[in-house]
Amino acid sequence: MKIKNFRLLSHDLLAGHGGMGEGLSISIARDGRRILWCAHESAPKNFTGVDVTDPRKPKVVVQTELPHGAMRSNSLECSGNILAVAYQCTKVGMTPAGFELFDVSVPETPKSIGFFDASGPHSRGVHQLWFCDGETVHMAAGSGDFVPTHPLDDQFYRIIDVRNPSKPEEVGRWWLPGTHEGDDAPPPVRHDPAWDGGFRAHNTNVYARRPDRCYLGYLDAGMFVLDIADKANPKPLCQWDNSPPYKGFTHTVLPLFDRNLLVVTDESIHDEAADWPKLIWIVDYRDETRPVPIATCPTPTREQYGPMRGRYGAHNLHENVPVPTAWNSEDFVVGSFFGGGLRAYDIRNPYAPVEVAHFAPPAEPNAPTGACQLNDVFIDERGIVYTVDRHVGGLYVLEMDF
Repeated sequence: MKIKNFRLLSHDLLAGHGGMGEGLSISIARDGRRILWCAHESAPKNFTGVDVTDPRKPKVVVQTELPHGAMRSNSLECSGNILAVAYQCTKVGMTPAGFELFDVSVPETPKSIGFFDASGPHSRGVHQLWFCDGETVHMAAGSGDFVPTHPLDDQFYRIIDVRNPSKPEEVGRWWLPGTHEGDDAPPPVRHDPAWDGGFRAHNTNVYARRPDRCYLGYLDAGMFVLDIADKANPKPLCQWDNSPPYKGFTHTVLPLFDRNLLVVTDESIHDEAADWPKLIWIVDYRDETRPVPIATCPTPTREQYGPMRGRYGAHNLHENVPVPTAWNSEDFVVGSFFGGGLRAYDIRNPYAPVEVAHFAPPAEPNAPTGACQLNDVFIDERGIVYTVDRHVGGLYVLEMDF
């Protein structure tokens, strides 16, 4: 185990289903218990609820099943005691594909209260969703009426009103011009086939500080900031794209409002670190029409971690989710790096980020890549850190010491 300025409080293999996706969120049950909701990377499990009231003694209280094995619930988010869960299938045209809403006020018995269908002949459903205000789901998804110009460009930004959770209703959408059949714009120029990850939406972050903005990762198109004051007509304010010469797959855009900065990650998606480097970027955002990169967060070399048989590079961030159960910081950035573990950075000097903590646990004996692949991170308002392994390692609960 490699660890610095984190303390490992507990580790739970989640009843033998420890392959976890990129959805972590906390609700407070009716009886006051603190429940961490975890999305799974793949079938057969849908989502798992873990009582983390005492972070040293996590306890699985519920695990739900997916409708079938050719789908996953990679993303989820809680607002109060309503849990939104994304459903993405392995192939277009399959069902169910969309998202489901659950009442989790009694965590042992989640109750379905609504479903939004995003299936279609060219759709795999919903890859990621953002649900923080109890009213709106922002998501990266396909649709029954969306015909992409390239099969890798099948998911775009959609805005869904869920104020009546039994009848979710789309109120807006936006896609990169040229990725839909019939667009006036030509299709975007493809990346090198070895690195072509698609021109499609990924993280769709919207914050209470700026409810009229969406901070949008768009994979091989880089990042966008959208004006969504009129939800029916989102408008791009800016685009920043580092690829080429880098290798695409822009994942997350985290705004630091008080500092006029954006923190942007590109996801590693190739084993053996073939797409190295995948980085965390610090972007000057004083002019919201002209984002300018000013630094990257340092990462150890591949050689420092030995042979990599899995992914190695940036992925998810703690996203300062605007809910009462989330820690927020504009001075420190915490991100998951797959085989590079969990890493924390002091960015008080945004031109010279400094690593202040890391955590890289050993792989479980049955890990398919021979390395733990930390996939996501969430930090609650107590400063307790939750991170998960993509394959078999389950949940790690940490304390920060920085």
